Amino acid sequence: MVQTHHQPDQAAFKSVLPDDINWKPFPAFPPSVRLAVVVGDPSEPGPYVIRVKVPSGVKLMPHKHPEDRVYTVLSGVFYIGLGDRFDGDKVQAYPPGSVIVLPGNTAHFHWAKSGEYVTQVTANGPLGLEYLAPGDDPRQQKH
Repeated sequence: MVQTHHQPDQAAFKSVLPDDINWKPFPAFPPSVRLAVVVGDPSEPGPYVIRVKVPSGVKLMPHKHPEDRVYTVLSGVFYIGLGDRFDGDKVQAYPPGSVIVLPGNTAHFHWAKSGEYVTQVTANGPLGLEYLAPGDDPRQQKH
């Protein structure tokens, strides 16, 4: 007898339509950035899919994630640079349809240099995000 072991949130056929996407602020991002959970629970162990929408001009300062990530650019141009210091001259542009593999614990930064972009991130949780300079972390900002 074949046993099937489903991942959380993946035991039954379902679809997620664009109108079903629930965009919310995320404490680890600048206030104007939005995150939507598409599949799974990023706070728990196991696979998840999220989308991140970054408005024009916004920078996500150098940070790293413990988990390996696969980014798919859905719209706009995704600018990402590697390293522990933000350098606008070192970002590379990825148009819609691009796929970027980012190994865990790789220092990187993003910039919505030419307008809003939306990426879809596929990874295994739990999601982690650590800014290299604590002062860059929106969770540490005084409101």
